[in-house]
Amino acid sequence: MAAAKKISLSVFNLKGEEAGKVEVSADVFGVKDVNPQVIHDAVTVYQANLRQATAKTKKRHEIHGTNRKPYRQKGTGRARAGDVKSPVWVGGGNVFGPDGTQNYKLSQNKKAHALALKGVLSEKVAEKGLLVIDSFDLKEVSTKGFAASLKALKVEGKKNLVVIDGEEEKLVLSARNIANVGLTEVDNIAVYDVLYFDNIIVSKDGVKKIEEALK
Repeated sequence: MAAAKKISLSVFNLKGEEAGKVEVSADVFGVKDVNPQVIHDAVTVYQANLRQATAKTKKRHEIHGTNRKPYRQKGTGRARAGDVKSPVWVGGGNVFGPDGTQNYKLSQNKKAHALALKGVLSEKVAEKGLLVIDSFDLKEVSTKGFAASLKALKVEGKKNLVVIDGEEEKLVLSARNIANVGLTEVDNIAVYDVLYFDNIIVSKDGVKKIEEALK
């Protein structure tokens, strides 16, 4: 059986210095034939599932108002009218509007989603937008300190997604108030996020976990 193909990624420390290499599977981070359809489907599913579906309009029976007939049935020259809550009247009920129970949820099977994630991660590697950090073991909570690390990594001012691996409270507290920085769990990376952010910043252990999950 042939050995799985590997690609080598540079590993940096938080001072922006290269701290070695890490080998990862080319089947996950080096996909050549990216499938644009599964990526499109993944983004569509992600955005659809963000919709809260809370929009609601009032039906005729929910409008507050009198049930009295507005004018007599005959002799006025106007069309018959039962009450002012009729949908044909301004301020009346809505006939086909949303009722608050609409469901916009979509789904994508696991294999297709994994294929989409492999595709966008591979594109990010090709664009040099995947930054692997040797460790996020911060000594203290410091927004200023983490901002300095972003500057050292030459990604300051760009949209950066920091991938959290495990209980990294100091990292979360240090990064959460920096503009254009997003946070996500290593097992919750969305295809949409990889496309939206300019850079994905992940630890060496985090890269291995992503690789293992997508094999």
